[in-house]
Amino acid sequence: MENNVENIIARANRIPVWSLPYSFLAIIGIGYFFTFYDISDIGLAMPAIDAQFHLGSSTSLFLALSVGLIGYGIGSYLIGSTADVIGRYKSMIITMALTALGSFGDAISLNVPELTIFRFITGLGLGADLNLVSTYISEFAPPGVRGKITVYTFLVGILGQAVTPFIGLELVPVYYDGWRWLFGIGAIIAFIALILRFELPESPRWLALKKKDIKKAEKILEMMERTAERKIGKLPEPDVTRVDTESGKFPTLYLFKRPYSTRLSLLVIVWFFWYIGNYAFLGDSASLLSSAGFSISSSILYLAIGAIGYPVGAIIMIATADKFERKYVIFIDTVVWFIGLTLFALKMDITLFIGSFLASMALGMYLQVAYTFTAENYPTRARSSGFALTDGLGHIGGAFGAIFLPVLVASYSFSFGFEFIAVTGLIAGILVLIGGTRATGKPLENISA
Repeated sequence: MENNVENIIARANRIPVWSLPYSFLAIIGIGYFFTFYDISDIGLAMPAIDAQFHLGSSTSLFLALSVGLIGYGIGSYLIGSTADVIGRYKSMIITMALTALGSFGDAISLNVPELTIFRFITGLGLGADLNLVSTYISEFAPPGVRGKITVYTFLVGILGQAVTPFIGLELVPVYYDGWRWLFGIGAIIAFIALILRFELPESPRWLALKKKDIKKAEKILEMMERTAERKIGKLPEPDVTRVDTESGKFPTLYLFKRPYSTRLSLLVIVWFFWYIGNYAFLGDSASLLSSAGFSISSSILYLAIGAIGYPVGAIIMIATADKFERKYVIFIDTVVWFIGLTLFALKMDITLFIGSFLASMALGMYLQVAYTFTAENYPTRARSSGFALTDGLGHIGGAFGAIFLPVLVASYSFSFGFEFIAVTGLIAGILVLIGGTRATGKPLENISA
């Protein structure tokens, strides 16, 4: 059995091109589209929800960010760990079903308790889905183009973050129930993504290593090999190397022995610092601009124009993700973030547009490359659990940043608050640069060994 597992992984590693239908990337990308749509829509909807439900500032922040992030962290770990036991495919169906249900519930909520419950459900699905998509793609994509392939799916998804401010601009300030339609559109997108996901195959690496279902893994691999041979001709012979097939422990237990414990510690801190600024910028910017004297329409417009930077950043990563060592790319992304937020902090018309664009571009550059880097650092038997624990704990930084940024702005100044989140993002890049492992172009087993 152990030799069969090694052979499956060797056959997967010898395929140098994307060997599934490209439509599968689009299917995954549609799910990503909803994820980033929802991350943006709550911040845009909150001014209208605040007015209609007569919320105070603390309750508004709790609903907008904290409830979803609590669900995000719980869902990321619980469903992410489950994916190492029941598989990537089934878990990805569960996550999209939860997000569709949650977003539909957001749209029809009649009071604060209902909205709180459905924001939590939405968070459960979103947190786990970001984890699972990165894990899933990493296990199918060839080492030499792993970064590029993951960015292709991310490019479809990041369009959700790019178009959401424009949709919000047309709905929220114009219609009394515009915020409900904003959530309703997200629910429709999530439901479409759910139906399409039934077409996806299970990861042959997981099937062989965890479930020991060699026949099913071989069937998927044979399909992949035929697709690859139609593209490039005869494949090289598998290079069967020693693969650790130890099993039986709960997946998370693997993460607390070296080298994974060291990687886990580093990556949790990295994501904690990154998410401080990420969620503060996405969740608070519109409200803080409004508080600073800009109209709701103007506040959303600055962010909407800047959101063009999201797909621009992703396109840049398609060209660079596999050409340079990933930890260097991540560091450069955070430098762009620092420059963008420093300009945004100046609070002048031109610097708000440019700063918003650069910060959005940095998000489009950073996120999927960093997601890929995180997934690569853990072994197949605990890859989903490792990503889930890292991302879930890292999101504590997101909750902290989203609540703390308005406090900094109120206590000091607009400029001080946004300069603070510029620095926290740069710290994340410096940590990866100093302590991150080399991953670009290497087989997953070599990276995680």
